[in-house]
Amino acid sequence: MLNLSVSQRLELKGRAHALKPIVLIGNAGLTPSVLDEIERSLKSHDLLKVRVMNDDRDVRATMMTEICELLNAGPVQRIGKILVIYRPLAVPIAKAPKKRSGKALTKKQLGSRT
Repeated sequence: MLNLSVSQRLELKGRAHALKPIVLIGNAGLTPSVLDEIERSLKSHDLLKVRVMNDDRDVRATMMTEICELLNAGPVQRIGKILVIYRPLAVPIAKAPKKRSGKALTKKQLGSRT
C-alpha cells in the first residue's frame, strides 16, 4: 500500500473534489472484474473516485484497504459511500515546453522562415 503524507492527501483531496465517480461497486462487492476495472482506471488516471453501494461503514473501510493493498495505491479519502484512491502514473504527463528567453524575431527573420 502506498503511504501518503498529510500534505499530499490535502492536495489530492482538493483535486478530487471536482471528479465524478468512475467505478461503481454494487451489491456483489469487490469482484475480480471490479478490481480489473479499477486497475484500468488507475493506469489512465492517477486519482479516481469509486462509489460503493453498500450501507455498512466497516465493509466500505475494508474495501478501501483491500483495493489499496492489491493495487499498490494510496487511500486519500473516504466520505460516505465515496472512496478516493491515488496511484502515481507509470509515465508522467509531459509538461509544456518552457518559452525561450530571448529577443523577439523581426519581420525580416519571420519572413525568411517560410
